[in-house]
Amino acid sequence: MDVDSFRNYCLAKKGVTEELPFGPDALVFKVMGKMFALAALESVPFKVSLKCDPEKALTLRDEYPDYIEGAYHMNKKHWNSLQVESLPPQLVRELIDHSYLLVVLGLTKKLQQELQNL
Repeated sequence: MDVDSFRNYCLAKKGVTEELPFGPDALVFKVMGKMFALAALESVPFKVSLKCDPEKALTLRDEYPDYIEGAYHMNKKHWNSLQVESLPPQLVRELIDHSYLLVVLGLTKKLQQELQNL
C-alpha cells in the first residue's frame, strides 16, 4: 500500500478529516477531531502510526519485528509504527479499521451520536 492508497482508505471512513498540525511532513487523520492515524510523508520506507490495543500491539510487533514497532514520539503501549509497503495491504487495512474503531469507541456518547448521524 502506498501513501495515496493509505490516504484514500482513511478518508473513505465516516467523519474523517486530514490535517498537517505537526508540519508538512506529518499527515494526521482524525475522526470527530481525535487522531487515529499519522502518516510520515517523507519517511523512506513509508511509515504510518496507528492506535492499537496494547496486547494486539505486542503480538504484531512479535509477528512482524522488521516492519512493526512502537510508534516514535507516541505512547508505545497504544501506538504502532508500520512500514506500510512491506506489509500485506489487507493487514494494513485491518489495522487502520482497528485504530479507527478504538478511537470511535473512546468518543463521548454525544460525538458518537454525531458520527452516526453523518
